[in-house]
Amino acid sequence: MFPVVPLQGASVVLTFVGLVVLLIAIAAVYSAIEIVQATEKRAYTRFGEYQRLLEPGINFVWPFVSRTYAFDMRTQTLDVPRQEAITRDNSPVTADAVVYIKVMDAKKAFLEVDDYKRAVSNLAQTTLRAVLGDMELDDTLNKRQEINARIRKELDEPTDEWGVRVESVEVREVNPSADVQQAMEQQTSAERRRRAMILEAQGERRSAVETAEGEKQSNIIRAQGEKQSQILEAQGDAISTVLRAKSAESMGERAIIEKGMETLSDIGTSESTTFVLPQELTSLVGRYGKHLSGSDVATATNGTSLDSLNFDEETREMLGLDDIEEILGQIDDAAEMDVEQMEQEAQAIKSGEDTADIKDPDEVIQEMDSEMGGPAMDSPDDSGTNGASDGADASEATESADTEREPEPESE
Repeated sequence: MFPVVPLQGASVVLTFVGLVVLLIAIAAVYSAIEIVQATEKRAYTRFGEYQRLLEPGINFVWPFVSRTYAFDMRTQTLDVPRQEAITRDNSPVTADAVVYIKVMDAKKAFLEVDDYKRAVSNLAQTTLRAVLGDMELDDTLNKRQEINARIRKELDEPTDEWGVRVESVEVREVNPSADVQQAMEQQTSAERRRRAMILEAQGERRSAVETAEGEKQSNIIRAQGEKQSQILEAQGDAISTVLRAKSAESMGERAIIEKGMETLSDIGTSESTTFVLPQELTSLVGRYGKHLSGSDVATATNGTSLDSLNFDEETREMLGLDDIEEILGQIDDAAEMDVEQMEQEAQAIKSGEDTADIKDPDEVIQEMDSEMGGPAMDSPDDSGTNGASDGADASEATESADTEREPEPESE
């Protein structure tokens, strides 16, 4: 019998070779299939030579001799490390930024630049230092938008050649040195103290103006009240004088009438049966009846009451009785207008709406002096003097009337 060992060895070799071929076939199929994600594109090379871009989906390539390079087509964020720079006014500052980029042409990004992310980051660092060095310290702290726009403009041209677009540049922080920060804090503190002093001075000036205005209004109202009181007092004195004059006239007429009645009674007691009444005595009886009917004291059915005196038009005009209500009404209206104006100004000051009307104290004092130097208001003394003079004129008129009536008893 022949041995079977060589046959068994050949089968083992065939089995091993088959396994190797199977593994090679699996590896070839695996390497020939490229699955590209939806957010990327891949550059395809064969034997190191660029062939084309692979679009999202399943792509077949040559196995073992092909290679692909992925490019993310979404917007990407690049952090720019903190950079130190010297401003135009020789102030040291440090700043960092963030750059937003997007690959627009994957072929250029693959062929024109080694690593587009690192290239954009380095270019952004140098551009940031250059822009800060071309500005003054105050501008670097206040003009962030201008810095962002200038950096983006400087990055646009070189990145376009790389197939990359810079969508935005944002400077996150710009910090001066510690010494500069301390000086800025001192300056800010001094500015705040200055503003506080200005506000305090404005408040004191406003308070002084309002106090002066209030005193002015108070003096006006007080003077108007005194004027009103003097007018009423003068009117009362005038009325009292006229009443006394009329009372004296009435008493004189009563004395004449009583004397005439005594004469009539003497005539009645005479033994003669013939009486001759003079014309003066007849008029005396008529005057007696008229005097009784027009007396100030009238007896009513339910008692005795005092009727009010009715002055004629000449007396009322002389006393100014018809003008009292008009004068008092004008005074009250003026006082009410002043009070309402003061209340409106107080409300405006409380609500903060009157800050723009605050004037300089010197201007307020000059305005007050000009107002005090204007047409003088009628003083209460003048009113009292006028009222007294009116009363004196009324008294003189009444005395002259009594003097004209004195010859009547002589005619009797």
